[in-house]
Amino acid sequence: MKQAKKEIGHREFVFLMALLMSMTALSIDAMLPALGQIGQSLNVQNPNDTQMVISAVFLGMAGGLLLYGPLSDSYGRKNSLYLGIGIFLVGIIISIYSTNFSFMLMGRLLQGFGSASARVVTVALIRDRFEGSEMGRMMSLILAVFIMVPAMAPSIGQGILYVADWRAIFWFIFALGIFGGLWLNIRQPETLTAENRRSFTFSIIYSGIKETLKNPISRTYAIISGIIFGAFIGYLSSAQQIFQLQYELKDSFPLYFGGLALAIGVSSFVNSKLVMRFKMEALCQTAMIIITIVSSFFMIYMFTLEGDPGLTILMIYLLVIFFNVGILFGNLNTLAVQPLAHIAGVGTSIVGSVQTIFSVGLGGLIGQLYNGTVIPLISGFFACGLLGLLLFLKLQHHIKKHNLYSPAK
Repeated sequence: MKQAKKEIGHREFVFLMALLMSMTALSIDAMLPALGQIGQSLNVQNPNDTQMVISAVFLGMAGGLLLYGPLSDSYGRKNSLYLGIGIFLVGIIISIYSTNFSFMLMGRLLQGFGSASARVVTVALIRDRFEGSEMGRMMSLILAVFIMVPAMAPSIGQGILYVADWRAIFWFIFALGIFGGLWLNIRQPETLTAENRRSFTFSIIYSGIKETLKNPISRTYAIISGIIFGAFIGYLSSAQQIFQLQYELKDSFPLYFGGLALAIGVSSFVNSKLVMRFKMEALCQTAMIIITIVSSFFMIYMFTLEGDPGLTILMIYLLVIFFNVGILFGNLNTLAVQPLAHIAGVGTSIVGSVQTIFSVGLGGLIGQLYNGTVIPLISGFFACGLLGLLLFLKLQHHIKKHNLYSPAK
């Protein structure tokens, strides 16, 4: 009889989950320095259209997120991850050998569809082992490690471009995907035992969608998270144009991008301490208030200028915004999935899909509005912060009025 694997330690678990989750971040952020080269290589006429290399990944994720939760509840966490990693790797190969922009986007859609498995199933794995504030703490620690990847990824991509073309970046990501799959296979035991699995049918997805969307807490937190993340996708989509072209940073762009990514990593680590003392709801409310107020003052400041704000001023603003975005990422996701403990895999999928659908739409709009200034980006953070805050306050009133379940600390 095959002996069951022992549960790996917390530290190794954090790094493994962070690596699996980083497949999406790598496939996005490492490609940012190469967007201009990809556009030229594949004959893209409008520079804003190269943003679709980024948004296509998120669009693919929106579809994949609906599938992997039910699959992981039926066939186990690890098998679902293997499937997703396989699709992700196929998508990379398609992008590598693409000869036109349409095939590139097809490969990117598959990369998003495949990497969605890591986003969903890693959360389910965390939920299998932890709950409550401890779950929120582990999520924040994993995000703190994970965020180091997007901080370094543009520099990795830029470094590869010094010695090869954009296709070599995809080969690098391909190799890391293989490594992550092997690490998962060798070290991580299955957390969902056979007796706790459910038969897979598409009715499970439908009933999961119905139950999740009927739950006002999960539904609203998922929408709020999607709105906030939408502003962030708008930044990701236009970051290369803003820093490399508008501010003429060229090869030093990855350093500025990485510094901003570290702000999210630092805030995620800080949040892992704060959630042990304060309610996640209070932390989320404070973060959205700060994003809204700071963005409103920065907009006023910008409209008093004849040109763009200085790079230093812009970086200070973005550091403040991203620190608070980091507080929101882990907490909003945890708040959304906590009421769905009995359907953890399906619930995580639906929540993630709702988040991504909202964020892709809003992020794509903000990115496409790029006009050679940072006004669309700052306006996007203000509008998304304000809308998220209003929905949050409405939900808290609804919870208090109807005495609904609301997670404690």
